[in-house]
Amino acid sequence: MHRTYAVGDIHGWLSKLRSIVAQCEADARGGPMSFVFIGDYIDRGPDSSGVVEFLMTLKARMGSNAICLTGNHESLVLEALESAEGEEHWLMNGANTTLASYGIARARDLPARHVAWFRALKVRHDDGRRLFVHAGINPERPLDAQDPHDLIWIREPFLSDRRDHGRLVVHGHTPLHNGVPDLRPNRLNIDTGAAYGNPLTAAIFIDDETRPIGFLQASG
Repeated sequence: MHRTYAVGDIHGWLSKLRSIVAQCEADARGGPMSFVFIGDYIDRGPDSSGVVEFLMTLKARMGSNAICLTGNHESLVLEALESAEGEEHWLMNGANTTLASYGIARARDLPARHVAWFRALKVRHDDGRRLFVHAGINPERPLDAQDPHDLIWIREPFLSDRRDHGRLVVHGHTPLHNGVPDLRPNRLNIDTGAAYGNPLTAAIFIDDETRPIGFLQASG
């Protein structure tokens, strides 16, 4: 049976990413599998460059079975490339560790192939049972009429909304400082605070059940 592994916010933690991918591959036991990474690959942690390179290599190997969504930190780095104000905003949100991992001082010096990868990231993935996004949705709008900005930045009123959205919304963006995934009837938050010393989490899904059948975690 096909398994989908949704991986939370990585934030430059290559060691945790390597570990969680290895755990997921072991859990699949050679069966069909796919990954959905929900964004925030860079900033705050020690090896953003390594994380991006790892994910690019994984995508090249797995093709459509490795889905990488954009997070607000990927949006920030693209804004940093457009203006001085954008770069200042990025620097206020953990960019110093990203620049150090690349051995550069400015966003404009990022490798062109990594920038192209950031630009190509999608904002959502819908598998018919779950909607995977970085931050959440605007509960006042239909799923097919969402603003991309909300999908990568929203917190409220999404986090407090109890309505059925027609999909289980799988998201990150709001770190859970207890390191435990937050599963609600209408959403699942898998940002377990890897950026702040907590584990990186993967939720395990199968095709004929909406809710996760389990979780894996990597402390790195």
